[in-house]
Amino acid sequence: MIDDREKKIILIVAALSSFLVPYTGSSITVALPAMAAQFNVDAVTLGWITSAYIISAAVFIVPFGRYADIIGRKKIFLVGLAIFTIASLCCALAPTEALLIAARFLQGVGGAMIFATSVAIITQVYGPGERGWALGITIATVYAGLSIGPFLGGILTDRFGWPAIFLVNVPLGLLTIALTLQGVRHEWADAAGERLDLYGAIIYGIMLFVFIYGMLLLPDPVGLVWIVAAIASGALFVWREKRTEHPLIDLSVFSDNRTFVFSNIAAMINYGATFGVGVLLSLYLQYIQGFSAESAGLILVAQPVIQVIFSPIAGRLSDRIEPRIVSTAGMAITGLGLFICIFITPATPVWVIVGSLMVMGLGYGLFSSPNTNAIMSSVENKHLAIASGMNATMRSVGQLLSMAIAMFCFAIFIGPETITPAVYPALMTSVTVAFVVFTVLCLAGVAASYVRGTIHSDDA
Repeated sequence: MIDDREKKIILIVAALSSFLVPYTGSSITVALPAMAAQFNVDAVTLGWITSAYIISAAVFIVPFGRYADIIGRKKIFLVGLAIFTIASLCCALAPTEALLIAARFLQGVGGAMIFATSVAIITQVYGPGERGWALGITIATVYAGLSIGPFLGGILTDRFGWPAIFLVNVPLGLLTIALTLQGVRHEWADAAGERLDLYGAIIYGIMLFVFIYGMLLLPDPVGLVWIVAAIASGALFVWREKRTEHPLIDLSVFSDNRTFVFSNIAAMINYGATFGVGVLLSLYLQYIQGFSAESAGLILVAQPVIQVIFSPIAGRLSDRIEPRIVSTAGMAITGLGLFICIFITPATPVWVIVGSLMVMGLGYGLFSSPNTNAIMSSVENKHLAIASGMNATMRSVGQLLSMAIAMFCFAIFIGPETITPAVYPALMTSVTVAFVVFTVLCLAGVAASYVRGTIHSDDA
């Protein structure tokens, strides 16, 4: 039996680990121009510095989630923290852009282990009446990382250089490891004794990597070839999973579970429509508007600050009100914020940018916690790791979709050019077109969120 003290430590540990990854991702957005200046790279390469982490996270989340079910979620969680901490140090010391991208990939492996286990542990420890609140607190720390990231990243970049961003992770990672070792006594291994479907994991990893790589290669026609290969790998994966005794993903979790399926689709679309916003606006504010990294970071804080405020509230609401209603309203509000950004120009006042970010922050804060609650509450305990892994995978795929859209626009309008004043008009066009696509994508997300079905038995 888990006592209240251990439950609180578990929540603190999950919150700290949930802070590390988004802090790193959001702080990097304001450091991209400094990285470009040091390594003399183009906008597409800058996109790879962001995308390398997300690729590895997407590929490894589900396999590590399944492996955690077999050998213990706490074990995988601790190993993930150690890898993430070591990789952060490697990022800070990277002498070339290639080694930085490689270290970011390694960070993604650690992040996959963290996110494949932390939400599943929280869901298992906290019951239905308090689960939305606990998930809301955890997700609020994600937004806290997003909030502090641009501001702290800007300060660190301007005053100490971009490597300082990664060095902050080292003491935080060590602290989280120490708290877990000292305060979390229980282990969770619901599939102990079963075998990991290694062949299925390899096919799954190839499928996702090929699909993601293909997306990031667009508009090059070779990208379409990779995407077709990914579809073929997906068919092979489904065939394999239906015939193995211990599948990597129990496909029955998708059967007759509209809430689970459409909640995951909504999550992917939401991240696809919003993740690239920070990158686009960071480049816009620093290159076109002429702000420093510190000032740009302070402006970008507007969105996640609102998310921090409303995420726990939305999580608590989803324990009482059908999550479909709260999440759909949040997705629609997010779309409004994205729509406003279509019309920004080199002369747009800062207050308009801040206002649109606050609208997006409100929408995303209302969407995320109830959506996660719907995903995790729509499955049995034995499928919690799968649900957690799929939720995290949809987040990663959505983030990569968002980056693919941004990089597609960079490739079309800027090409392989280093960002200089001569290409600022092309950069502005890239930003505008990307926000048009994000807005349309968000409208599709509203539909997916609304048709998901219900999880509260007393709902009419």
